Amino acid sequence: MNNQTNTSILPLAGRILMAAIFVMSGIGKIANPGATLGYINAMGLPFPELALAGAIGIELVGGLLLIAGLYTRPVALALAAFSIVTGLIFHSAIADQNQMIHLMKNLAMAGGLLQIAAFGAGSLSIDARRTPGTLRTA
Repeated sequence: MNNQTNTSILPLAGRILMAAIFVMSGIGKIANPGATLGYINAMGLPFPELALAGAIGIELVGGLLLIAGLYTRPVALALAAFSIVTGLIFHSAIADQNQMIHLMKNLAMAGGLLQIAAFGAGSLSIDARRTPGTLRTA
């Protein structure tokens, strides 16, 4: 595999891997909304139904847009912010090692998403096809 192939395929692979957790989580929330509503209620958040709808929208739509490489930078920023906020709200009991790991996972995902926001979707993306003069090899 040559360097040009790496620079074309790696951003796509990275976007797919980063998006997978969001898409699967959004689908899970649609399939079993009661579990998520219970978790939101247990954390004492207001408007749990609205929070559920927002989480599904951000995770599912954001994940699919990230995979497609459409509006990649703002989507990556939104998903990064979502990861940080949800990590701090739902995994703040860091004395529990499991919760600490979940918080660190959310922060690591946010870091990867910030890289995507900084460097873009790469050449194998809808964004690269939509933007005149976009370098198609990186």
